[in-house]
Amino acid sequence: MSIATCSAERRVLLRDVSWATFRALAAEAHGGRLAYDRGRLEIMSPSYEHENVKGFIRRLVEAYAEECEIDVATAGSTTLSREDLERGIESDECYYIANAPRVRGKSDIALPHDPAPDLAIEVDITRSSIDKLSICAALGIREVWLCDGLHVTMHVLRKDGKYRVVQASRVLPQFPVEELRRLLQERGLHSETALVRGFRRRVRSQRGG
Repeated sequence: MSIATCSAERRVLLRDVSWATFRALAAEAHGGRLAYDRGRLEIMSPSYEHENVKGFIRRLVEAYAEECEIDVATAGSTTLSREDLERGIESDECYYIANAPRVRGKSDIALPHDPAPDLAIEVDITRSSIDKLSICAALGIREVWLCDGLHVTMHVLRKDGKYRVVQASRVLPQFPVEELRRLLQERGLHSETALVRGFRRRVRSQRGG
């Protein structure tokens, strides 16, 4: 077992963890985020800073979807897993966008019978002990936004099953990425609600509304 700590996150990495143990932990209110990769299990306990960053990004994504009238189904930190691959993850946030109609009305998600989310957001202020991108790719998540608290990179799943970094989102094609990056820099200097309100105005203006 290895433990890494910082003011933003506490991570515990366990080895030789069975699939049954991972699923049992995922079913409990454990208070952390799980990432499981073929026997290796990371449990990350988020702090206020971590949750504040991911919550701020969530507010911007959802504000954008509302202003652009994009149908989005929020899945939060739903446990996504596949026993046949022995991989699973609880992202900070995830969304169904193109696949939103396919999960409407569902009370649970079972991969691969159900589609994977179109977008996952991962906030890793400290470096994870597990390659979360490889887990997301195996599960079929089309796009992942990685954020270290101040910077965001967007990763799109290729046909070969690997991610490539892109400058613009594919699942939210007109999303103002540079605006997101600028607002992350300003998050601790101004009211979050004021920043989100200004973001809404700019999106509305760009759409001619």
